[in-house]
Amino acid sequence: MTGSSTQGIKTVLYPVSDLAAAKEVYAALLGVPPKTDESYYVGFEAEGQHIGLVPSGGPQGMTSPVAYWHVPDIEAKLAELTVAGATVKEPAHDVGGGRLVAAATDTDGNALGLLQDR
Repeated sequence: MTGSSTQGIKTVLYPVSDLAAAKEVYAALLGVPPKTDESYYVGFEAEGQHIGLVPSGGPQGMTSPVAYWHVPDIEAKLAELTVAGATVKEPAHDVGGGRLVAAATDTDGNALGLLQDR
């Protein structure tokens, strides 16, 4: 293999029980106000990273942080992961603005998030 088939981890989502309290903590940590501030999601942009806060783990039921690997072709990467032994937990779907996300687990059950911007 001559190069990485991902663009790296650029997005990390955290499930939070108290969105308002978590927003204050992450604003202090990152030193910037949220770019997105809604009742269902708070997102920060800092130094090329997107940090998102998801109340109660959102509809996907997150119970721990999930790092999202940015990829140019989410379906191809899901197929590669499946062949390698990963299990798809959340098929690729559009979350708005042409952004696709998916989730899988590795052979130990660790969460692997995938993200593709169109």
